[in-house]
Amino acid sequence: MTSILKKVLTTTAAGSVLLAMTMPGFAADKVKIEWWYAISGKLSETVQELIADFNASQDKYEVVGVHKGNYEETMAAMVAAYRAGQHPTILQSAERGFLTMLNSGAIIPVNKLMADQGYKTNWGEFIAPVASFYVVNGEPAALPFNSSTPIFWFNEDQLKQAGFDGPGETWQDVDERLYALKEKGITKCPMALAGDYHWSLFENYSAINNQPFGTKSNGFDGLDTEFVYNKTSVVQQTERLKRWIDDGILHVAGEGLNPSQMFTSGTCATLINSTAGHSAVESSAEFKWNATYLPYEKGVEPQNSTIGGAALWVLGNKSQEEQAGAAAFLDFVAKPETQVWWSKATGYVPVTTAAYEALKAEGYFEKNPTREIAIMQLSRGTPNENSRGFRFGNHNQTGAIMLEELQAVWTGQKSVQDALDSSVKRGNEVLRQYERINAGK
Repeated sequence: MTSILKKVLTTTAAGSVLLAMTMPGFAADKVKIEWWYAISGKLSETVQELIADFNASQDKYEVVGVHKGNYEETMAAMVAAYRAGQHPTILQSAERGFLTMLNSGAIIPVNKLMADQGYKTNWGEFIAPVASFYVVNGEPAALPFNSSTPIFWFNEDQLKQAGFDGPGETWQDVDERLYALKEKGITKCPMALAGDYHWSLFENYSAINNQPFGTKSNGFDGLDTEFVYNKTSVVQQTERLKRWIDDGILHVAGEGLNPSQMFTSGTCATLINSTAGHSAVESSAEFKWNATYLPYEKGVEPQNSTIGGAALWVLGNKSQEEQAGAAAFLDFVAKPETQVWWSKATGYVPVTTAAYEALKAEGYFEKNPTREIAIMQLSRGTPNENSRGFRFGNHNQTGAIMLEELQAVWTGQKSVQDALDSSVKRGNEVLRQYERINAGK
């Protein structure tokens, strides 16, 4: 082919593309599906990559991802937008907002959406400890998305220097080893206190040690649930953590570092934090690190931990085309190959057994054993009324109350029992308010 002919054909082709772009039916006419999400930083970049992959996989829909702040900010933005009729089609909402979303009257249950759009989704293929949280009357209300659970991260170099292979299995072991780290001069910060410690060190503590956090199976069996953690071993757990803070064993974040950075910088030897911390630890830690299961009290047969993270909810009052696009996107997210990629890229738990088996088959967990800890911990034993999870109305608000009361303990303004009693009393008032508003839904 001569260079002149090449030039003519190239010019003609370019002109055809430009002409096509101005014609009806080109990509500009794709049905736009707006998705508001809450995860930030490197994980936000991964979300945008997921969106780009879906958009490139078909030519009918275009998902537009919008970061709206943290989970609370995203939820507040959605509520305001829904009232104005300017809400997104898909919302990422944390597990703490489950009842708020379920009883909002604004959602299309995911099983109904997928069935109406002709997708034969096998909900039995979703990993039970993850999917069961979002199931109501045998049917899922939302699609599990970025599911996580807390695990125990540790600086292997520092623990070995102190003469230990790890931080220990029981809280009594952990207590001994954290004090040894400080007494031997290995670190001034044996443990960093995670920002969401009410989830990792109190709610999951209760589940693993088979202690009730609230009545009515922690809210699963009715809106008339009440908090009771001021009468359980949460009291001794709080006393332990208070002693650690007073003795310089447990450090609260400050000086410009968040808890994750306190660990990955090598400042603190251990951290109990989400399995989603893998991306940060792998990219930032310049020491030999490891992770293990959460501790349990001596003499206790440990139960499963509970999930954190969020799910994808589809909102109503949208066109049939937008609903169809949302279903197509959710189907794409749930595909085993997508879940395998997502779990590798983020550290979140794969939500389907097919994805989990695919990761095992390729030997991924043999090379990355800490990535499997969350799945094994979630699957340990049979979930019961204390370990199934937490379904409390206005859970974000009651969690904030607990953090406020515990802060008064850390600073010496309240005794442990007084703070927990106040937290339960105030929390139960919030539960009663939620019950009055949502009774019968």
